[in-house]
Parts: sequence; structure tokens; C-alpha cells
Amino acid sequence: MAFAGILTEADITAALAACQGPDTFKHKEFFTKVGLSGKSDADIKKAFEVIDQDKSQFVEEDELKLFLQNFSATARALTDKETKDFLKAGDSDGDGKIGVDEFTAMVKH
Repeated sequence: MAFAGILTEADITAALAACQGPDTFKHKEFFTKVGLSGKSDADIKKAFEVIDQDKSQFVEEDELKLFLQNFSATARALTDKETKDFLKAGDSDGDGKIGVDEFTAMVKH
């Protein structure tokens, strides 16, 4: 599992179950349920590195769309609305992508 040592399988399963339907993904609720919001900055950075599929040091819109699939290969893709809302919530400097500091801030707040 990509998040081994950071998150538990049970927390991942519960977090994914809470957002199975279209337009039910809420990033704050997901981060809390999956156990990420209570983790150290170092663990959040490790999670960011898993989500940053192309290793660009940023999470772009196409990576956000497939965000849930980082946690389970069978998870759904986010809807366009969810993806845009997620990007807007995390992109504090307006560059159209989320860096590790922006991701950490989004997870913690």
C-alpha cells in the first residue's frame, strides 16, 4: 500500500466509503476520516509525494481528478466540480496547482 506507515487500511476504507457517490467528496472531511489531518508535516509530505504522480513537486488538476485512486485502485474519479473545488481550496497562490506547503495547509485546516 502506498500509504503504509502513514495511514491505516481501516481509515482509508472508511474515508472512501463516505464519498462513494458523485459530488459527495469534501476534502476536509476526507482528510479527517482518513487520519491525515492529525499527522505530522513529514507524514503529510509523504502523502503528497504519493499523490504527486508525475513527481513535479505540484499536484495539478489531472492528478486531483484521480485523487481517490491513490488510496484504492477501485475508487472513483472525482467529478469535474469536485476537482475544481478541491483545486480552488488548496491553490492559495493562484498558480493553478497545489504545492506541498499548500497541501499541508489544506490538510491541517
